[in-house]
Amino acid sequence: MNLAAFTFTGLPTRVLFGEGKLESVRDEAARLGMVHPLVITGHHQSALGRGLADQLHGVHFDGARMHTPVDVTDQAMKLVATRALDGTIAIGGGSAIGLGKAIAFRSNLPQIAVPTTFAGSEMTNILGETARGEKITTRDAKILPETVIYDTALVATLPQGLAATSGMNAIAHAVEGLYAVDGNPIISLIAEEGIRAMASALPNGEMARGEALYGAWLCGTVLGSVSMALHHKLCHVLGGTFDLPHSDTHAVILPHAVAYNADAAPDAMMRIARALGGADAAQGLYDLAQSLGAPLSLREIGMVESGLDRAADLAVANPYPNPRSLE
Repeated sequence: MNLAAFTFTGLPTRVLFGEGKLESVRDEAARLGMVHPLVITGHHQSALGRGLADQLHGVHFDGARMHTPVDVTDQAMKLVATRALDGTIAIGGGSAIGLGKAIAFRSNLPQIAVPTTFAGSEMTNILGETARGEKITTRDAKILPETVIYDTALVATLPQGLAATSGMNAIAHAVEGLYAVDGNPIISLIAEEGIRAMASALPNGEMARGEALYGAWLCGTVLGSVSMALHHKLCHVLGGTFDLPHSDTHAVILPHAVAYNADAAPDAMMRIARALGGADAAQGLYDLAQSLGAPLSLREIGMVESGLDRAADLAVANPYPNPRSLE
């Protein structure tokens, strides 16, 4: 087989995976030199965060919010400075982990990420922040967590609705990795396996949450390794400008973005369809979202029709590289 030349860069994150792995957080914090860490959660994980902060002689902050607003990061940074904190431990979905990454970017403090959803951002050196109604994306080595702890017990009771949408969010990372402008054969292997694992696990509910978390790890690795395209640009615009729920937006947009790119990326479409066990990539993704009870329209998640023209203008104003030119 003749392969075209490519570049592959592995990101240096230490990963601990398995049931009960949260117990390793004390040792990992010590290994990274944390004595007084900031433990970050949203409101839903507040009790877990308080308990962990007490164990580690740290401080708990439960104000993480969707789309990582800069004003929330500023609040957390004041706490870091006034309490002389020396690292972050983020427990939760993309909101908590995004805040940990934002603090690391500003301070270069070490960070541990403990995902409780399938978002996948913990495996990336990418930070998306919102300010003044716009989402700005930054890629930098300081943003990448030093350690990621995947404890399968933490996703066992994830509500089915959130499992469905965050799972579709994860699949989106792998899908766009298959037609990324800087993709390579290694990432394509990881992406296809990530889609397969997520698509086979999600319909089986709590019984398959461990496999879904494995799939999320793979899909997040793709997100951190190559560039994203039209789907992610649309989701960043819709989330950052119109404050739509992050994972729900991914679930809605993904089949349509894939259909738009289908003719321009036939190999990627073949791989996606194969991973889904179907004949058509876009239809397979739509059918999967529908079977999981995920939202299927922007109207369902709060988008107003009057904002569509502005969203389209923002999406093409500074477009991400995409297989098909944008219209």
